[in-house]
Amino acid sequence: MTVLLQILQVFIALSLLIAIHEAGHFIFARLSGTRVDKFFLFFDAGGIKLFSTKTTGWFTRLFPKMKEAETEYGIGWLPIGGYCKINGMIDESFDIESMRQEPKPWEFRSKPAWQRLLIMLGGVLFNFIFAIMVYIFIMDKWGQSYIPNSESRIYASALAEDLGFRTGDRILDFDGYIPEDFLNLQSDLARRNVNVTTVLRDNDTVRIYMDRSRIGDIVNTPMMFDLAFPFIINDIVPESANSGSGLMPGDRIIAIDSCRTDYFQDAAGILSNCSGETVPVSVLRGRDTLRFNLIISEEGKIGVSLESPYRKKEYNFFQAIPAGLKYSFDTLKGYIQDLKLVFTPKTGAYKSVGSVITIVQVFPEKWNWFRFCHLIAIISIMLGVMNLLPIPGLDGGHAMLLCYEILTGNKPSDKFLIVAQAIGMVLLLALMILALGNDIGRLID
Repeated sequence: MTVLLQILQVFIALSLLIAIHEAGHFIFARLSGTRVDKFFLFFDAGGIKLFSTKTTGWFTRLFPKMKEAETEYGIGWLPIGGYCKINGMIDESFDIESMRQEPKPWEFRSKPAWQRLLIMLGGVLFNFIFAIMVYIFIMDKWGQSYIPNSESRIYASALAEDLGFRTGDRILDFDGYIPEDFLNLQSDLARRNVNVTTVLRDNDTVRIYMDRSRIGDIVNTPMMFDLAFPFIINDIVPESANSGSGLMPGDRIIAIDSCRTDYFQDAAGILSNCSGETVPVSVLRGRDTLRFNLIISEEGKIGVSLESPYRKKEYNFFQAIPAGLKYSFDTLKGYIQDLKLVFTPKTGAYKSVGSVITIVQVFPEKWNWFRFCHLIAIISIMLGVMNLLPIPGLDGGHAMLLCYEILTGNKPSDKFLIVAQAIGMVLLLALMILALGNDIGRLID
């Protein structure tokens, strides 16, 4: 049932974002007087349509004038995107026959290059504007949560230790850059191609020289830096078996069953192994060390809650606007840096590329409006950036050729555009196969 909910969320998110993207093309085309033949969510491959304003019987009976409208609006059966068929433009439909006829004033190819450029960039622009609006909404309604890096220490994974980090290190800077949010440490390390990391270890400042040939491992290893979480009690669950044990908020558990527990991660495995038992526990309260016998539940818990490491910035509506713009820009910049890694084969970052399977997995198993809004904003930016890639068949490929035409005054021939579109479709198919292959490989592993 949870997988179905995740699939439903992805379906809603992608449908919305595709419609917004295509609406950008549509609106700029209409503003320039260019005719739009079709506006479809999903592809009507083979002419099979789930809905059409021109052929669906019940709709044409209710709205007979729509049958004669210039644009056909509909829903196709193949849910891998959507499209806006602009009259007189070479696109994925490869309508070569119409291109052999004399250009008409309302066709895309008859418009000035600058108008055609605006039409091609309209979808990307709408994706970015939508993401900004969503982030402004998020900042206004929920604020911004983060974990201050200046107050946090890492719990090193095997990879982190191999690179020279140690549990308890506090990362001070990457090549002079001071990270603010602990949650972004790993991505900052990868994106910035760091040479030297400075950490605070115990009371000493230590410089760690990074092996940049390991950038692929950093990109493809989840949770390289976990938060070293002190086992400090925030509250005791009233109905727990240890509610009358003498534990108090602020107590720090430093040993369980004679095993040292500097951080909560150290305690988790011990508690699991002692499930259902009563064990001695050492607690630091102020400067005093106290000892209690605590009952460990069958789930390996002692019935306490820990203090949250998260901090929250609150914004009113007017403050949310610049905060949302900044967050959008930071997300855009980070995704572009990620793409640079992906297109640098030696990093191995291409192994992290995922298909719709990966997208399904990142959506929550239970409906959560905050997560949903956050994810559609991120995906909207990703969709915008991907469409800007200078690959024929994508908006960026069309825009590149139009910029060439504006700068040189030479318009590429229709034959060249048809060949370029075909090459672009092959490249996009190869990228889809790579993404799907990565996902299948991860599922098998």
